[in-house]
Amino acid sequence: MPPIVEARNVDFCYADGTQALRSLNLAFARGRRTALLGRNGAGKSTLFTLLNGLARPSRGEVRFAGEPVAYDRRALRELRRRVGVVFQHPDSQLFSASIREDISFGPLNLGLSKDEVRRRVEQALATVGLAELAERPTHALSYGEKKRACLAGVLAMEPEVLIFDEPAAGLDPPMTAQLLPLLDDLHAGGRTVIVATHDVDFAVAWADEICVLHAGALTFQGEVAKHEALCRALAELELGLPVVFELFGALRRRGLVRGEEPPRTRAELLARLDENIVDRSCA
Repeated sequence: MPPIVEARNVDFCYADGTQALRSLNLAFARGRRTALLGRNGAGKSTLFTLLNGLARPSRGEVRFAGEPVAYDRRALRELRRRVGVVFQHPDSQLFSASIREDISFGPLNLGLSKDEVRRRVEQALATVGLAELAERPTHALSYGEKKRACLAGVLAMEPEVLIFDEPAAGLDPPMTAQLLPLLDDLHAGGRTVIVATHDVDFAVAWADEICVLHAGALTFQGEVAKHEALCRALAELELGLPVVFELFGALRRRGLVRGEEPPRTRAELLARLDENIVDRSCA
């Protein structure tokens, strides 16, 4: 199957002359969870605006489901229905008086019936846990509630691809802890999920595939199992190494855990350590 969305030999230059993307070739497979890593200014947010049709490449092309993106009004409306982006700063995405009104905006613009709009809105509110706050003014929401309201507005469009730009930014630890299961639930519903993040530990624990951008170019793309190449790419860009990888390496050198492939989460590492302790006690 063709990638669900991709950039082919894409350049993008802002009006002030800033070159944000350089000959970028990056394809996202349908139905996968992809984490996009990179320093500030690497081009992650710019790429998302191109994938959603909010901007056009200076050179190259963006493709959706194997076909080049068209930029007439009808084609862009359809693309934005199928590729939803939740941006990092919620105030740039919320503009209606209440949560319910804001979430209703997209489905109403699709020309759906009132019953269908109501169904989508209620389902989106329940998914993000805002059903009890549906009538609250958007300006009265906490930062975390605003981010969830933005997500609900995107979910109400029922997109095939969900893109999150730094979803954990500005969230406290309890809210961040709720993020991973929510992303997993959204992916389990059949969606392709793409997340830009600075959190390498989250990326390794959650993603099927990791991509690393630097200065608008792709420096790494692969599954987490390619951990040695991933770690080299992260180290070269000083993005930090996953803590679980570092701990695994230290414990392995001391003979406390075994295996070549590192675990992806703290729970997996602890399970490996417990297994080795049990093995030693039985010897």
